[in-house]
Amino acid sequence: MSIAPTKVLLVLEDGLDAAEIEEALPAGTTVQAARLNGRDNGRLPLADAAEAELMLVACSSDRDNAIELIEATQNELQTRPPVVVIYAGTPNGFMERAFEAGADDLIALPQSREQLAFALEKALVRGRGAGSSKAGTMIAVLGPKGGTGKTLTTCNLAEALAAAGSSPVVVDLDLQFGDVGLALGLRPEQTIYDLAVAGGSLDDDKIESFLARHPSGASALLAPVRPDQAASVSPGFLRRVFDLLRTRHDFVIVDTPPAFTPEVIAAIDAATHLCMVGMLDALSLKDTKIGLETLSQMGFDAASVTLVLNRADTSVGISSADVERLLGRRPDVLVPSSRAIPTAITEGRTIVDAAPESEPARAFASLAQMYLTGGKLPRLLPLQPAPRRRLPLLKKGAA
Repeated sequence: MSIAPTKVLLVLEDGLDAAEIEEALPAGTTVQAARLNGRDNGRLPLADAAEAELMLVACSSDRDNAIELIEATQNELQTRPPVVVIYAGTPNGFMERAFEAGADDLIALPQSREQLAFALEKALVRGRGAGSSKAGTMIAVLGPKGGTGKTLTTCNLAEALAAAGSSPVVVDLDLQFGDVGLALGLRPEQTIYDLAVAGGSLDDDKIESFLARHPSGASALLAPVRPDQAASVSPGFLRRVFDLLRTRHDFVIVDTPPAFTPEVIAAIDAATHLCMVGMLDALSLKDTKIGLETLSQMGFDAASVTLVLNRADTSVGISSADVERLLGRRPDVLVPSSRAIPTAITEGRTIVDAAPESEPARAFASLAQMYLTGGKLPRLLPLQPAPRRRLPLLKKGAA
């Protein structure tokens, strides 16, 4: 890698060696130093940050001031440079706090001069390219009720997109009981848990090394193999993963658990498209209605959410008119039942692969085509004051 000189703001905790960091930066880099402890004349260096192309925050014990500075650049600056945190000592939850505050990358010390120089040069390259690179589409596949076919929809959508020549990646966000690996016939040799606890710098190359590869050309970041490992995956970490995956893939498809957990809300916030999956039965339709209403209360126009209805040809005494009356809209994609679907799942295959001419495969192909041609964008409702991340409380016993 070779880049032109740039302007870097280095905010350094007292006691850390500025020369060690400055010497690792590319030749010709202009470095402006500021203090983290006690600040400079009692102020945060926000004006300097606004003019820099990269901000480095170096800390060891004074991590609270580092978090405050990162949050301030995130909340108070209209445009800000990429923020890279260089820290010494054990993480002890600091990585999650830094990503939550808005850090773009973390570099752990000690490192050799060559290792540090390489990590900083990659940060500069990513910072230069952040404004010009086109981010991929991110689809959050939602459904407040389990067993409606979210994983089925996610995996078939991914394979249909891959068949069309796109580069999709699936993120299994069901962190306790995810089944994407099983549905795609992939072994969980490395999972999102392994990525979260790996430590060190988080970048797109590193994430790529943790992905499982599917023969179709799709990739997957698989769920942890044990439920207790889910606690290591924080919403802040996920937001950074989503952003980095979108720089390398045409589509990021997130399979979510049947709940509006903090992790799911992080995926909703980061998504460019929302896809709600339901099933043709009374219980699922009731929960789908609540899910769409919840998205509306979070600030989304529920009419713009893509609605997929699985087992749409099941004879349960519910007509299409009943569905439209209950949900207030028609489903976008109707996926009929097929005996080939459970057989394909048992074999670790999608119906798109196992029976491409079947009606369910055609339905998933139409869903893929919808996204390939622009899909439906989740629009914020006008005059909606509630922040998107604030989940409304549902009254006990509400139906």
